[in-house]
Amino acid sequence: MATGGHDLGTIQRWMQAVLLHPDGVEGGVGSSEARSEIDVGPAELDRVVTRSQALSAADRLGVYCNAYYARLLECLREEFTALVHALGRELFDEFAFGYLQAYPSRSYTLHHLGENFPRYLAETCPADEDPGWAAFLIDLAALERVYNEVFDGPGVEGRQLLTPDELLAIPPTRWPDARLVLAEGFRLVELRSPVHEYITAIRRSEDPSPPDPAETLLAVHRRDYIVRRHPLTRPQYELLRVLLNGESVADTIGRGAEFTGPDLDGFASDLQAWFRDWAAEGFFQGVELDLDG
Repeated sequence: MATGGHDLGTIQRWMQAVLLHPDGVEGGVGSSEARSEIDVGPAELDRVVTRSQALSAADRLGVYCNAYYARLLECLREEFTALVHALGRELFDEFAFGYLQAYPSRSYTLHHLGENFPRYLAETCPADEDPGWAAFLIDLAALERVYNEVFDGPGVEGRQLLTPDELLAIPPTRWPDARLVLAEGFRLVELRSPVHEYITAIRRSEDPSPPDPAETLLAVHRRDYIVRRHPLTRPQYELLRVLLNGESVADTIGRGAEFTGPDLDGFASDLQAWFRDWAAEGFFQGVELDLDG
């Protein structure tokens, strides 16, 4: 490659501007971002990139561009395997390529590559698309992204979690002002259909049909380096949502009671069972007690 006397950093920034441009190499070379680094037009590429015996400078850059997008498409297919199954590879690649142009990679790590893919699907959904099918695809992408973020994010491995026995040992008088700390990486997800079942079926090498619409509430967390998901009822979801916001147990119970109806005795019994089961599943990292109580 001929550098034309430019330093490595300038060359790298110019190459990035050219290769990431949605209009290809020619559009990238002529873009203001690229020309602010190296002011050459498409006809002057030989000043920066030497031609080979078989390829022009533009053709050589095109090889890099095609290889770059091929690698990113491969990464997206690996992250959204259930969505690939639902759409088929050809249609998935069309969506994914459009996404990479609308949301080009700006991070040094591929971990962030797919973080806006569900948003892109929602933004570009045709007005005449079947709303149930569109909601299924968007929720499918959203949950696969959550799984990836939880798997690659911080976790509780190697830490002591709050056990059911430790939870039950807290004196009743201390409960109202207590704050249960949910495990690091814990997520709550609200969906319009049980796409988690679809994803599980794909991972078992099955060929499932899209599920019927139904409110689906999930708790997602990682334990022992395995991402786990737990279906929730609406009261359970609201309880955990308030806890996740750092509210006290008293506030949490009050919020959950709004969704249980008049059977408060039954709700109190359910609470005991829920907190015990959630502690056993590793939902809680600890408890904060009011030291003045």
